[in-house]
Amino acid sequence: MSQEIFNSLVGSGPAMQQVKKLILQVAQTDASVLILGESGTGKEVVAQALHNLSDRNNRAFIPINCGAIPAELLESELFGHEKGAFTGAITARKGRFEMAEKGSIFLDEIGDMPLPMQVKLLRVLQERIYERVGGNKSFECDVRVIAATHRNLEDNIEAGDFREDLFYRLNVFPIEMPSLRERPEDILELLEFMFSRIESNGRKVPSLTTRALIALQNYTWPGNVRELGNLSERLSILFPGLTVDYSDLPQKYQVELADDAQLLVPTPTEITVIANSEVSESEKIVRNEVEEEGSAEIKSSPGLVMSAPDLDLDEGLDLKSYLVDMEVQLIQKALSQTDGNVSQAAKLLQTNRTTLVEKIRKYDLT
Repeated sequence: MSQEIFNSLVGSGPAMQQVKKLILQVAQTDASVLILGESGTGKEVVAQALHNLSDRNNRAFIPINCGAIPAELLESELFGHEKGAFTGAITARKGRFEMAEKGSIFLDEIGDMPLPMQVKLLRVLQERIYERVGGNKSFECDVRVIAATHRNLEDNIEAGDFREDLFYRLNVFPIEMPSLRERPEDILELLEFMFSRIESNGRKVPSLTTRALIALQNYTWPGNVRELGNLSERLSILFPGLTVDYSDLPQKYQVELADDAQLLVPTPTEITVIANSEVSESEKIVRNEVEEEGSAEIKSSPGLVMSAPDLDLDEGLDLKSYLVDMEVQLIQKALSQTDGNVSQAAKLLQTNRTTLVEKIRKYDLT
């Protein structure tokens, strides 16, 4: 289950491992979470993972972009309105909080919420009740609140643009999404993920040479993962089924490289399993060894640590074939360590047993 939830949170580097650790720690609680990070880093993906790992996962996950809705309509969007509450309100309408009852609401770009609306949101968080616009009936609110922003809210507080009391209500458990330039080792996995989605639509994708990949790892990525997604789409259109070298990249990605520049490959960490048989299914999670002292009791399984093969920087690298080879090696190692027990191997690899069975058949492994 956890692997499926984390499928869109691509990355094996330490920065993303820390994010996944924090998600696992807070998901089972009802604490408000504030996701921080630059635009394009995947904050909504984190919010969705938090909901899916929580006890509320069988109820609605309702996102709303607070900066995309005019201030005069935001209250109606959040809390709903009664018939005749304002011009054009020809019927009563549920708000996002009512739709998310017993589930989770994701307030994206909370830093763009107008001050009058911040006061009303604070009341809901404090008293857990709200009224529709134009109504006098109070609705009880049992909703897990997840907020996100690319702004520095503490600076906004000093400028008088954001309420300090609301900030502390939202910032119970902060999760900071790293920018792509802070985790260049994840670019190989992200490209493979993006190319796989393009291939699933019946289109051909390119392969990138080592030098091209090193250039991408040394680019600053102001648009983060969203920009990488746009680039993968562009390269797939320009070079379907072809090899993309450094000189084929758009000019701004042809960054100057040192003579000794090398391709960064994340090092897998030891894998552990939660030992308590009494926890719920969503908590029986196979996860990377990122636990600190005092965390939940865990039982270490044999590590699947593998060193990356030497890469020849003078030759091109077929990214897809390289990652397939790594996957095959990891599956073989997991099966070897579990004496061929597919269920135990699936736990070590953080995947479903059925998925692993299909991969064993696909790669003709025994």
